[in-house]
Formats: sequence, C-alpha cells, structure tokens
Amino acid sequence: MSFSVQPDRKYAASHEWALQQGDLVVVGISEYAQHELGDVVYVDLPDAGERFAKGEVFGACESVKAVADLNLPVGGEIVEMNAALVDAPETVNTDPYGEGWMVKVRPDNPGELDALMDADAYQQFTSELK
Repeated sequence: MSFSVQPDRKYAASHEWALQQGDLVVVGISEYAQHELGDVVYVDLPDAGERFAKGEVFGACESVKAVADLNLPVGGEIVEMNAALVDAPETVNTDPYGEGWMVKVRPDNPGELDALMDADAYQQFTSELK
C-alpha cells in the first residue's frame, strides 16, 4: 500500500514531518504513521515555551490499538500547540498534513532539517517497512 507524502516537507524515520514556515517549523505525523496507529483518540502535546532536543519525545498519540511517542524532528522551543486536537484528535487521521498538525517550533538549529529525509526518500523508506 502506498501512502501520500507531501513534497514540501522533510520526514524523520520516526514518521514525523517537518515543514519550514518562515522562522518556525510546523510538525505533525505522516499519513503512514496515522494509518499504522489506527483511529486516534487522544493527543498529548506540550505547552508553548517548553524546549526539546532533536529526537526527544515531546508528546504522545493514542489510538484504539496503541500509544506512540512523538519525537521532535528539530530541537527548539515550542511556540504553539494545536489546541484543536484536544477536542478533535481524529483530525490527525483525516488531515495529517493539514489541520492535524501538532506543534510549531522555533528551531535552535534550522540546519537540523537538512538531516531529515525528503519526500522521495521517505516514500522509499516506508515502502520497505512491510
């Protein structure tokens, strides 16, 4: 099965995506990740002002069949979390690349984005997982 990837984003091996918007990076999970999780029923996200290193767990995504840690693809300060997911966590399933975004980060080192996979590499990566 093939999953959509967005060509304007970078992807981590832990299935988070990162989209640079000005001096911020928007982070969410890929369509592949939400499919593997199943129906998302709860999302635990950090408050603005919290800081995390690249790769550090910043939250969790809970579905009817599993709980998955969320790893930050770039280190920095959380400037906003998607409060809409508190009341509508299923948005992660229906629109993982849009309204299902999770946090916005002010990266300490924007160059960390360069170490992530581009869309083609991530598509290849996920196709080899099954």
